[in-house]
Amino acid sequence: MMARGTIALILPAAGSGRRMQKDTPKAYLKLGTQTVLEHTIQAFSQVAGLGQVVIPTLSSYETETESMLQRLVPKCTGSVVRGGEERQHSIQNALKVLEPGIEWVMIHDAVRPFVQQADIENCLSDARRTGAAIVAVPVKDTIKQVGADRIILQTPERKTLWQAQTPQIFRRDWIEEAYHQTASENLLMTDDASVMEYTGRKVFITEGSRMNFKLTYPLDFEIAEQIINRKELP
Repeated sequence: MMARGTIALILPAAGSGRRMQKDTPKAYLKLGTQTVLEHTIQAFSQVAGLGQVVIPTLSSYETETESMLQRLVPKCTGSVVRGGEERQHSIQNALKVLEPGIEWVMIHDAVRPFVQQADIENCLSDARRTGAAIVAVPVKDTIKQVGADRIILQTPERKTLWQAQTPQIFRRDWIEEAYHQTASENLLMTDDASVMEYTGRKVFITEGSRMNFKLTYPLDFEIAEQIINRKELP
């Protein structure tokens, strides 16, 4: 395992609750007795080598988020930064406050509270070996590439397709270089691995779990509530 204190965790939490049809940002919705963000922080709190946790968020939630970090990861440096207009801008803001001793950057969606400890550890191991690794699962459904007129253009071979999840873990120098390049060219990517791929770096896939789903729509939250309620039964 990597030396203690060399890993930073970035949890972007500035996303709105629009698709969830809520006024409260998704990461701050209550899931059982805690917020989604609290569940997610706790999922990483026992990672060996974790030295810093950085959370980009909305200005109105900064104080609440600082309190969470002090309570849930007291042995780590907790940093709260202003979230950007896009997720990518939030990550850029987070990268700017990394401490000098950080060697590895672990980026995870704040609204994936059910990530498995084994998947985190396996992805860390793969990243250490390759320099860049992300958790993903094989695609179950047949995927269609569709044009603006909704006519199918092609059907990619399903066995080559994986659904990207998080955490996505990278050497610090690699991810900083990649984000610097895409920012200078005003490019927007849908995940951190895409930023890395753009610079020509190879990113390894760590097979994860379908439990590690992202809370995006009301149905996702209903399923999450059922999982939490089952866990909290005596």
